[in-house]
Amino acid sequence: MNRRTLLVTAGWAGAAVLAVLVGIAAIGVIGADLTDAGSRPRSEAQVARELASLPSSVPAVPSASPSRPSPRPTASAPASQGSGDAPAAVSRTLATRGGTVVARCAGGRPQIVTMSPAPGFSLHEQHGAEGEFRSTSDNHDRVKFAIACSGGRPTLVPHAGGDD
Repeated sequence: MNRRTLLVTAGWAGAAVLAVLVGIAAIGVIGADLTDAGSRPRSEAQVARELASLPSSVPAVPSASPSRPSPRPTASAPASQGSGDAPAAVSRTLATRGGTVVARCAGGRPQIVTMSPAPGFSLHEQHGAEGEFRSTSDNHDRVKFAIACSGGRPTLVPHAGGDD
């Protein structure tokens, strides 16, 4: 072996040893936080004791909260606007096969507030009171709809070109 090959081999070996030592040191530092007693799960009794020791000014956490939108249409309660007696716009959550739409009727005109696609669908377009979801796997699988106001409440009107 010539001298240059021996020097290159020794350099690579030294770099490898240094990399392993740095990795071990990093795992030691990070691992100390992972195995610390403060990050271990607490028992039900420990949680109850900690909650009891909190000051009474802390608001209570609700026991149940919705994790996903309701598949049925829901309406917000009409409220009076600040100065007049006219009711505020009523919003409803409307479910389609392609996703969920929150819509409202304001001044007798339908409006889409938000559109959230279902798994496997994406938001394709939204113009005024009309919208469309499209399948992410098949661009021809479409859910087209419009929002209309009926009695001051938004309703879903499926388009003839859509499946829903």
